[in-house]
Amino acid sequence: MIQPGDRLENPVTGEVLVFHRTAARTGGASVLVETIVRPDGFVAAAHVHPHQTERFEVLAGRLGLRVGGDDLVAEPGDVVTVEPGTPHRFWNAGDEEARFLCEIRPALAFESLIETMFTLAAEGRTNGKGLPSPLRLAVIARRHFDTVRLPFPPAALQRAALAVGAPLGRALRYPDTMAAA
Repeated sequence: MIQPGDRLENPVTGEVLVFHRTAARTGGASVLVETIVRPDGFVAAAHVHPHQTERFEVLAGRLGLRVGGDDLVAEPGDVVTVEPGTPHRFWNAGDEEARFLCEIRPALAFESLIETMFTLAAEGRTNGKGLPSPLRLAVIARRHFDTVRLPFPPAALQRAALAVGAPLGRALRYPDTMAAA
């Protein structure tokens, strides 16, 4: 279980997360992490949180974001809020580390998802974009479908694909979280 002060690093995407507030400490209301993104670092994929609001408060550096169809660069003091269901991604848009506070409301399974994806990357079990093999990803995505999904194709098609892919991944003994590994 993630605790305040825990630090997770994704060596593939260049992200470090330091947990300040956890789901357990907030009764599931939110998670607050300080995120450090090295130059050329990025989030693994554009994604949607169907039921969560994500708030980015830039502390240092330049953070590039694509929110919906808009590209922007946020600098220290800027705050960007991504509403539920809005496709988004981020990357370091500068030559120095970008640092920001990221708050996710409600927490749902955000911590489990991050712990799983970052651990796989640290163990060398992802590709150059920080994503695991398709069948392993299907198992993880099915477990975390209410927390995160792809912006496209539509959710119903993603669910149908996961209904096939996840059981195949489970047959290969891929766990849906690192806690289950």
